[in-house]
Amino acid sequence: MEFSLSAKLAAEFIGTAFLMIFGNGAVANTELKGTKGHGTGWLNIAMGYGFGVMFPVMMIGSVSGAHINPAMTIGQAVNGLFPWSEVLPYIIAQLLGAALGQLIIYITYLPYYKMETSPDAIFATFSTTEASGNKVVYFLNELFGTLVLVLGALCMLSLPWGKKDPAAAAIVVGLIVWGLVTSMGGSTGPGLNPARDLVPRFLHWILPIPNKGTSRWGEAWIPVIAPIIGAIIGAWIFKVCFG
Repeated sequence: MEFSLSAKLAAEFIGTAFLMIFGNGAVANTELKGTKGHGTGWLNIAMGYGFGVMFPVMMIGSVSGAHINPAMTIGQAVNGLFPWSEVLPYIIAQLLGAALGQLIIYITYLPYYKMETSPDAIFATFSTTEASGNKVVYFLNELFGTLVLVLGALCMLSLPWGKKDPAAAAIVVGLIVWGLVTSMGGSTGPGLNPARDLVPRFLHWILPIPNKGTSRWGEAWIPVIAPIIGAIIGAWIFKVCFG
């Protein structure tokens, strides 16, 4: 069944909002002082992001492809796997969905944002940064992480077994994200998604949060450009090897 563009955009909007709610919601629950999940650790965050991808893929994969990531959309379009005419509408829907999801996290965790005194803990609930401050490592981590995500997701969802059992494929895509956060997340988070980083960073900048510190705009280009390059390479490898 082919869905209308408006239905596809609604799916991308909702799916990206879900990604933020589960992913950055897990970060907020783990990092912010006073929450019941405070200090639960990295596996809690990894699980949140894994679910944040798995559920939208299961919900809307058959509608829009569940890109929920501008890098995925651009990477497929560059390699002829997605129409360029839908790229900008998809990205706008994804950015707006990310904004909604992050605002929901901000509203529901507002008392804990007011309690928290660590700028780093607050910033982590919005965007990424490289743990040691090394921008080269930041770039490479985001590039290779997104490459693995895009290649893995395309294999899971586009090859015959995934098409035959899309629910199972969606679960495996979520596990890829879960695994990436546990394996490559020690450096940057990771973001792997321009919408997941750029929009929350903007909201961090404008929202009235005590003790929030800087929004680190000097490095904001990295989690936008690096995932796009990684996605283009990942989609190219998929097309050459399996497409």
